[in-house]
Amino acid sequence: MPPPPAATRTGLARAMSKLGFCSRSRATELIRMGKVSVNHVVRKNPEFPVILGQDIIIMDDVSINQAKQVYVMLNKPRGLVTSASDELGRETVFSCFEHSRLPHLSPVGRLDKASEGLLLFTNDNTWADRITNPTTHLDKTYHVQITGLVDESLLSRLKSGIHDHDEHLSAKNVTVLRTGEKNTWLEFTLDEGRNRHIRRLLDAFGIEVLRLVRVAIGPLALGDLPKGKWRELTKREVAAMR
Repeated sequence: MPPPPAATRTGLARAMSKLGFCSRSRATELIRMGKVSVNHVVRKNPEFPVILGQDIIIMDDVSINQAKQVYVMLNKPRGLVTSASDELGRETVFSCFEHSRLPHLSPVGRLDKASEGLLLFTNDNTWADRITNPTTHLDKTYHVQITGLVDESLLSRLKSGIHDHDEHLSAKNVTVLRTGEKNTWLEFTLDEGRNRHIRRLLDAFGIEVLRLVRVAIGPLALGDLPKGKWRELTKREVAAMR
C-alpha cells in the first residue's frame, strides 16, 4: 500500500488570511509582534509552515482555527475606492463598516470609484472564487444612465461588441429601461467583467456615462438596501451563489 500523501503546508500569515481572521499583511504584523502561536509555541516567522485543519493557531489566547464565515452585501456609494487602504489617501469602501465588529472581510470583485451598487464581501475564499471565476459566467446586472438617446442599431452593436487593447468587450444583453429628453437609462447584463467594461464599451461609441449602478449578481439582487448600508446574506442567498 502506498504511503498517504503529504499534507499541504501553508505559510502562517497566509493561513491566517485564508481562515478569514485578518489580512495577510495584518497577520504578518501580529506574528512579528509575538502575538501568534502554533501548537502553543510562539512563532515570529510569517512564513512558518502550518497545516490548515491540523495545526492549532492561537492569537492572544484565542483559537482562530474556526473563524466564522461571514457574507455581506454593501450598497456602495459613488466616490469610494474598493480596497482596504489607498496610497492616495482616498476614502475606501471599508469606511462603511466602521464600528460594525465584523471580522476581516475582502471584497468579492470590484466596482470602480465612480460606480455604485451591489458589492459583496466575505472571508470565505472558496465562495468568493466561485463568484469571480470567469468560467462560471455568473451574470451581473447594471443600470446605466447615459447621455443622449439610443436606437435598436446601437443596442445591437453594444451586444456585438468591440475590440479594445486586445480585449473583446460586449454586453450579453442590453435593453432600454426609460428615456428622458436628453438621456437614457439602460440595463446591461454581463457574463464576464473586464476592467471598466461598460465604460470602455460605451466610450467606443462616443457615449458618456452619467451613472453606473450594479443591481444584481446572479440571483442576488441589491433590492432596497440604502446607499452606504450593508447587511449579512441569508443562508439561502449564500447557497444560491455557490
